[in-house]
Amino acid sequence: MKKNLLLTLFFCGCILQAQIIRKYSNEFLNIGAGARGLGMGGAVISNQNDVYSPMWNPAGLMTIDRDYQVAAMHAEYFESIAKYDYIAYAKPLDSKNGVFAVSIIRLGVDNILNTTQLIDSEGNIDYDKITSFSASDYAALVSFAFHPGGNQRLDLGVNAKLVYRNIGKFASGYGFGFDIGAIYHAENGINFGGMLRDATTTVNFWTVNQNELSTVVNGQEFNPAPKDKLEITMPKLNIGASKNFDLNRDLSLLPEVGINVDFAKTAALISTDFASITPYAGAELKFQDLIFVRVGVNRFQSITDIESLKRKVSFQPSAGIGIKYRGLTLDYAITNSGIGGSNFYSNFFSLKLDMGDFRN
Repeated sequence: MKKNLLLTLFFCGCILQAQIIRKYSNEFLNIGAGARGLGMGGAVISNQNDVYSPMWNPAGLMTIDRDYQVAAMHAEYFESIAKYDYIAYAKPLDSKNGVFAVSIIRLGVDNILNTTQLIDSEGNIDYDKITSFSASDYAALVSFAFHPGGNQRLDLGVNAKLVYRNIGKFASGYGFGFDIGAIYHAENGINFGGMLRDATTTVNFWTVNQNELSTVVNGQEFNPAPKDKLEITMPKLNIGASKNFDLNRDLSLLPEVGINVDFAKTAALISTDFASITPYAGAELKFQDLIFVRVGVNRFQSITDIESLKRKVSFQPSAGIGIKYRGLTLDYAITNSGIGGSNFYSNFFSLKLDMGDFRN
């Protein structure tokens, strides 16, 4: 009864604080991790089955059934302006009743010029007062996956996540939340997957250093501190279905299609005040479990062209390749920023070591 009361009070507080709900809070956690999933346009909600699963669907960890897996990924956005890194470790429990994983994520922009003190209170310019700072987002995920009630066809997984966001000496914030995922393996070979991000909403508490942020010139204050120190990230739902097709003895094809649902009004193809829906699709072609070729498309949006002022549909295409030798897998993916006609392409490299395969 006490737990139910606390949960009710929590959601009531979220409703009362509607003005601090953000559409795009903690977006770095929605990028995904692993060049395999990124090369397939995120079409891995029902088929990601390794140490990268916590970023797509933690239920996929259940496929890890021996020894352990470790992984690392590095990417650079917009000509190396932003850097994105991911490391993770996953291991089945000795009791075989579940899989445990820990993941660390960082997205940061370094060496940003701080010009808040460039002009003194009398309007004089002093270039020696220019310094630099970093704006970085960090997250730690602790994940657990299991078969509920011993049902081997159903995998469930949960992420408990701690978020730390830092903007130099100006502001910092802490957040926490939970993700829930499930994968059902049907008898006909189709896998159905679902991932509810920020299932209980994710709350960020911000602290702003007014002394560092504010600048006073000729008696007028610039860069005032934001009034809201608390922000809430609403849930997001990803649903997908996939099936593996054996084309011949050496080749197999694994496609997935699905939808992404944001519980907010966005620029998605289907957008209402309650929810916005956009489709995605991707596929992986595998040769002898050695070489992989991947394509995907995601993030369809209806936007207005700046020049013609006409509405058009933009999307984010992606592609990638991978090579596997024993338990070591090297993957590469390339994708653009999602803006129609954009030339801002990002490269992702990821590495995975599966000790179960490596020792065979």
